[in-house]
Amino acid sequence: MSETKPQFLRFTGHKNFAQRLVLSTLTGRPVHISKIRTTSPTNPGLAPHEVSFLRLLEAITNGSSMQISYTGTTITYHPGLITGAAPGVGAVGDAGDMIEHNLPATCTRGVTYFLMALCQLAPFSKAHMNVRFTGPGVITSATETGDLSVDSFRTAILPLYNLFGIPAIRIELRVLQRACAGPKGVGGAGIVELRFASQVRLPKTLHLNRNSGRIRRIRGVAYATGVSASNNARMIHSAREVLNPFVADIHVAAQYDQAPLVATGDKTKRRMGIGFGISLVAESSSNGVLYSADVVAPAEGGVVAEDIGKRCAYQLLERIEVGGCVDLAAAPTIMTLMAMGSEDVGRVRLGRGVIGAEETIRLARDLKTFGASSWGLRDVEDDDTGDIIISVKGTGVGNVGRKVA
Repeated sequence: MSETKPQFLRFTGHKNFAQRLVLSTLTGRPVHISKIRTTSPTNPGLAPHEVSFLRLLEAITNGSSMQISYTGTTITYHPGLITGAAPGVGAVGDAGDMIEHNLPATCTRGVTYFLMALCQLAPFSKAHMNVRFTGPGVITSATETGDLSVDSFRTAILPLYNLFGIPAIRIELRVLQRACAGPKGVGGAGIVELRFASQVRLPKTLHLNRNSGRIRRIRGVAYATGVSASNNARMIHSAREVLNPFVADIHVAAQYDQAPLVATGDKTKRRMGIGFGISLVAESSSNGVLYSADVVAPAEGGVVAEDIGKRCAYQLLERIEVGGCVDLAAAPTIMTLMAMGSEDVGRVRLGRGVIGAEETIRLARDLKTFGASSWGLRDVEDDDTGDIIISVKGTGVGNVGRKVA
């Protein structure tokens, strides 16, 4: 009797690449992605950060297999069991319970590109998800490609896991070496550790459809790597000039690090990851409602610290104005966990700007392709915010590797 061939879910293009592989791994559905940057005359096929993400998936799963075409424009991926840092399985590093993942110098995405996907997989892992990111491509700051800084990720994304019954107190993100993007947006040489010890059987059904409340406090981090520490004070001062009339409780910490020293090919060493930026997170009086903003100085320079601080403050005000209970940066995490949760209908309140974003629409289509039910949308009737309530029915995709009560 001949074996039945697996039914591939077929996609085209490089957009939502990591999210599609995450959904494939969670649901166990193999995918075939074609036409990856086929129109690019200089860099067709998979980018360095996408190849690195595939290697990371291979390290944290058991039984995954992937085939990449010679040109890198087509890939097939068969997902395996999510094992995390289980002893004897995966690429276990020197620490014993830690997977060490090296990012290449040509990586143009921030480390949160990998952390965002990793944390969506971690609750469904067989063992704890402990990963250390090292190498010349680790960028801890925000990036011009749209990635969050590690500070915004830690304060605006990780606390949201509490809403699903996944204790955020057991999730630890350590920044051992900060680094900004280098020239042309590549390189950084930072060191980041993620310890995710919250494995659950099924995420709880989320009901976040109440009023988003009023902003009660603003927290943030201004960071400078390899440049004068006075940049931090200047960014904080200019950001507070904008925000002080609105909120009294504002605290922005200053973080200064030396730029990492990295060996080059000619047996010399040079400083990498030089730059500065600021991250701001607004907390609402309604529990679980967070808004974040991130701005980093461009690698080519030419922008003063005062402009960076002011730009970040205005960006935060724009995010708050969009409304809803979930920021655009957090929407993929929230909607994915809702779709993977218990077979009940959860509800979340989103601003129109979040729902109308290209990333949200693409995620909704991908979730439906992977077997999740369509979203139900209705206007909020009791106020004039223009927000929309989205109803999501969970598919009951639980943790098959480890049954936790």
